[in-house]
Amino acid sequence: MSIITISRGSYSRGKEVAEKLAAKLGYECISRDILLGVSEEFNIPEIKLVRAIHDAPSVLERFTHGKERYVNYIRNALLQYVQKDNVVYHGLAGHFFLQDIPHVFKIRIIADMEERVKEEVKRENISAEKARYILKKDDEERRKWGLQLYGIDTWNCNLYDMMLHIKAMTVDDAVQIILQALKLQIFETTPLSQKIIDDLLLSTKVKAALVKIAPGIKVTADDGIVNIGNIDEPLIVKQRIMVEIKNLAQQVEGVKKVILSAQGIKSERASVNPFHNI
Repeated sequence: MSIITISRGSYSRGKEVAEKLAAKLGYECISRDILLGVSEEFNIPEIKLVRAIHDAPSVLERFTHGKERYVNYIRNALLQYVQKDNVVYHGLAGHFFLQDIPHVFKIRIIADMEERVKEEVKRENISAEKARYILKKDDEERRKWGLQLYGIDTWNCNLYDMMLHIKAMTVDDAVQIILQALKLQIFETTPLSQKIIDDLLLSTKVKAALVKIAPGIKVTADDGIVNIGNIDEPLIVKQRIMVEIKNLAQQVEGVKKVILSAQGIKSERASVNPFHNI
């Protein structure tokens, strides 16, 4: 049992690889489906968020701490999917959100530019010159989007376990190569790697419960014991804020105990400096 994330650009055939791979494995294949919950949270129609995804950082500036809320809700939604295991995910920064989980197989699919141009010309009925311009702009915008929103460069090969170039290699070839690699023991779910997901999901759920009043808060979890604080910029917070934070955290399903760090917890409701954006 494994989790596979596939990073892809437009017309790179990554979606086809993901869908065929999931079908072969009998896994669930997910992508922007997880935007639905985020769309409700921010009251933005999903289709608008998908079409304007490159502009997400600027769109989210309309909301108080929009970036922090958006990233946290996406992470929370994705972790709920992958906690069940046996998932192929192609979409928003899966390699980023799941980078510390041992049995996640992180793949990047790239394709020959001229083949991508042909596909764009066929689908959009435009000239090759215009198609090439759009694709290059799209690639750069995707890269900027990752840097601005997540602080990661999607072109960095160190983010991935495998990079596959669809050119001489077909989609079916790519699927077969991935299937062979998945036989390696390193990509098998273990009790330890499952615990990492469970702890990460719980910490993310707590963060989601707190993000509106304390967007910069740091949360970790270990077998139901949740630690809350922010060691980067120590500040003393009023007792009522700490009580509110603890009460909200304790209401999250799966939380057994909450430990607060008196220093470093920062809130918009505190009388001292407000949270800075992450």
